Amino acid sequence: MQRREILDESTTPDGAHLELARSGDTYTIRVARVLLMSSAVSGSEAQLAAIAAEHLPGRARPRVLVGGLGMGFTLRAALDRFGADAEITVAELLPDIVRYNRGPLAHLAAAPLDDPRVRLVEGDVREPIQAGGWDAILLDVDNGPDPLTAPSNASLYSDAGVRRLAAGLRSGGVAAIWSLSPDDAFLRRLQRAGLQAEARRVFAREGVKKGPRHTIFVAVRP
Repeated sequence: MQRREILDESTTPDGAHLELARSGDTYTIRVARVLLMSSAVSGSEAQLAAIAAEHLPGRARPRVLVGGLGMGFTLRAALDRFGADAEITVAELLPDIVRYNRGPLAHLAAAPLDDPRVRLVEGDVREPIQAGGWDAILLDVDNGPDPLTAPSNASLYSDAGVRRLAAGLRSGGVAAIWSLSPDDAFLRRLQRAGLQAEARRVFAREGVKKGPRHTIFVAVRP
């Protein structure tokens, strides 16, 4: 069994303990001692961008918002999927997550923050959502509709938050929302907001069609 090495510890704005650790080649981030993300389980994060890109074939200069930097896997997939002319903004609330992505985690997703197509917003994703004009919004904040790191994240997935999400999309735009597990109530909220929404179950591990699955909600503005 490989030894678990703690690389960094800090505190979130809500006062929860944040920890970055490594076991061999696997990196983990825990909040309040609960596992939030692991580099060994990144397939669903990449699928978030892949599924959204399927709904925007051939769209020139797509404006894409990534809510939640994580370990950079969703941002990297967005860069790979949306093309050389894409304009991609990533919003991350926790400064330490940005610091990890510029430091010990940079190699995991080939340093996506260094790509000239990327604009980083260090703050609440609600602000760029409300600014609007997005062709795609990829939302991977906390554990999805059941938040873990910050109770305030729940408002992103409320009826008001979903209406704000819908208003932030251009006509024909798509929102893809990551969730640890299915949530029928959240799916109904998306539909009540006038979005054509469905839930997809995807495998959690990249290239492995077995084991744990996560949920991606796909919501298109007609």
